[in-house]
Amino acid sequence: MKAVGFSEYLPADVEDALVAFEAPKPKPGPRDLLVAIKAVSINPVDTKVRRNGVPDSGHRILGYDASGVVEAVGEEVTLFQPGDEVFYAGDISRQGTNAEFHVVDERIVGPKPRTISFEEAASLPLTSITAWELLFDSFKIPEGGGKDESLLIVGGAGGVGSALIQLAKQLTKLHVIATASRPETQKWCLDLGADDVIDHRQSLKEQLSLLGKTPKYVAALTRSDLHFEPLIDILPARGQIAMIDDPGALDISKMKLKSLSFHWEFMFTRPMFQTEDMAKQHALLKRVRDLVDAGELKPTLSEILGPMSAGRIRKGHQLLEAGNTIGKLILSGF
Repeated sequence: MKAVGFSEYLPADVEDALVAFEAPKPKPGPRDLLVAIKAVSINPVDTKVRRNGVPDSGHRILGYDASGVVEAVGEEVTLFQPGDEVFYAGDISRQGTNAEFHVVDERIVGPKPRTISFEEAASLPLTSITAWELLFDSFKIPEGGGKDESLLIVGGAGGVGSALIQLAKQLTKLHVIATASRPETQKWCLDLGADDVIDHRQSLKEQLSLLGKTPKYVAALTRSDLHFEPLIDILPARGQIAMIDDPGALDISKMKLKSLSFHWEFMFTRPMFQTEDMAKQHALLKRVRDLVDAGELKPTLSEILGPMSAGRIRKGHQLLEAGNTIGKLILSGF
């Protein structure tokens, strides 16, 4: 089968940073689906793995979002059958989705929304799972809860921010405040349903004071090393902060006086460690499917780069590393 991967770390602007090659068609394990890939998205995690995940031998295939059609199933599979259209984010400890075919555990796969394209569907899994786990696993906000409380999303126009704005508005009563620094990203956040948008390049405390809001919850999605101390300053006593990025060392002792809670969110934890509840990702993707088909959740696709190729995937990595993307970058299948 055709695949795109890397065998050594090279900057994204170097032609051989990602290369096309032929790989054996994978065989599904007992709980696996073999999926014919129709579309994939590119996420920041792809660039991080490329920088830090050099394989001992051969090529590592990236790609941690996909939509496609089930071609075959393992002997213990009960949730899907050949011909089913699916979407999912996969498992970072296995080979990725930048290939013609991919194997994935059925417990982290959802049925693709019927009302959108494969490309639109590929924009949703990783960010929706991350956003869902932030709201309901980390912050433990009950569905329908959050009345008279506020959520601040730092980096609202990124992939996770785009999903989090929507899920918070659809499934909770939280007042959602997103940060964005450019007119186009501010509009993107408002169009997705954010109640307010403030500029993370300016004083967060002053802008929140003008809004008359003190967020109990903060989702710090980007550049958390720069925002950490200002966020501690604005949080109320017993407030909560969650992060998804990879900042340097943080002095969490500064959180003690306010008894603040700190959470890491990494949506690959359940599949990596085969947790007893990993099928929760299947269940939440079914909910995402239902929300999309009901017109209550929008795909966060911003650009289709074209059919999958080493050059187009490398272009996606360059765009993400530049740090100015909105929503999700998508490629269709080979």
